[in-house]
Amino acid sequence: MRRRNKKNEPPNQAGAERPRLYDAQGRLTTDPARAVRGEVVELDQHRQIARRTWFRIEWIEFKWLPVSEPAFLLWVLVLFVGVWIVAAIWLQLF
Repeated sequence: MRRRNKKNEPPNQAGAERPRLYDAQGRLTTDPARAVRGEVVELDQHRQIARRTWFRIEWIEFKWLPVSEPAFLLWVLVLFVGVWIVAAIWLQLF
């Protein structure tokens, strides 16, 4: 039986990125939809930590915004479309 030389083997990509997700109670979860925070550990070809990225998801309410964020973004979209139509009419391309 012939042994393969580790130098000639391609690096194992399994585990190159290891996400750890946590739910609202701080328990480890595998469901990304339930995750509110977590970290992603990226490993290099020598299986050493190359980069570690933390993230946290939380709902932020803007006090200066009198409507919900989706309603605000809808109004911004309507404004952009209105400006686009006015510019098209002004340039006689409409």
